[in-house]
Amino acid sequence: MSTYVLVHGAWHTGAELEPVAAPIRAAGHQVHTPTIKGNRPGDAKTTGLKQAILSIADYLAENNLKDVILLGHSYGGMVITGVADLVPERIRRLVYWNAFVPNNGESLNDMVPPHYIGLFDMIAAERGDGSVVLPFPIWREAFINDADLETAQRAYDVLNPHPLATFSDKIALKANPAEMPLAKSYINCTEDTALPHSYSWHPRLSEKLGLFRLVQVPGSHELCFSDPARLARAIMEAGRD
Repeated sequence: MSTYVLVHGAWHTGAELEPVAAPIRAAGHQVHTPTIKGNRPGDAKTTGLKQAILSIADYLAENNLKDVILLGHSYGGMVITGVADLVPERIRRLVYWNAFVPNNGESLNDMVPPHYIGLFDMIAAERGDGSVVLPFPIWREAFINDADLETAQRAYDVLNPHPLATFSDKIALKANPAEMPLAKSYINCTEDTALPHSYSWHPRLSEKLGLFRLVQVPGSHELCFSDPARLARAIMEAGRD
């Protein structure tokens, strides 16, 4: 039995990963799906990246979790990289699922196309509380392009405004991911166009891990909604010894 901690991406909470956790639990593993600070109900939308990272490091400590397979999705890659830098002794393997891989001093915004940065800054300025929301047309066409409209709408309706500062804050690491002496895996959903393929998740970001295991699976950026069982199988393949 292994212990998996699944860390969600921007606009999500841990609850959206419960349908993915269920098949992993059914295979005999322990699975946790915490919610990052800034995305929990009532959290201030001024939360920064450092606070977000600390919230997951604290979760591991409070639950006395060790020998963990720590997965991050999308923005969650920023978080798990920071957690691995803080508490590497608690982690067996890092798994990045179409996730950002930052080196020291990089922000998430450093890894996305300029048009996203401009759009999110404009939306946040209109909202005025430090948060950004994802327009539905982008969600439908680029994030969950493998689902029917009803599934896409149902998933969109559970998203929450995300703290913009977590996108612009630069991460502080003692070592870059390639230098971390931890096992690493990268799950790449081959139809994921949340980032344009000219700004590819793999190999552009995955190769920053140094030595890693690659698991490729058909599907979009939001496979957790469109086919959670398929994603669960990919996670177990990425996480096995």
